[in-house]
Amino acid sequence: MAFNEEGTQRIGEYHGRAKLSDAQVEQIRDIYEAGVEGTGPRIGYRLLAREFGVSKRTIRDIVSYTSRNRWATRWKRVR
Repeated sequence: MAFNEEGTQRIGEYHGRAKLSDAQVEQIRDIYEAGVEGTGPRIGYRLLAREFGVSKRTIRDIVSYTSRNRWATRWKRVR
């Protein structure tokens, strides 16, 4: 499991309330950023939210790096 810098909270897909995997978060960012950069179709929050089964606010927070912006600094093996 991935933990924050202090080693006190699970982060990313290991957090108890996570609805998306880390791979899905990266996919959302890639799709959205491709549309903004003009290298892919421009897809809005509403369509991404519907496709991934989350709210528009969640999508906004993901693409603006307000949410899911921490990197794991500690790992713990769980059996």
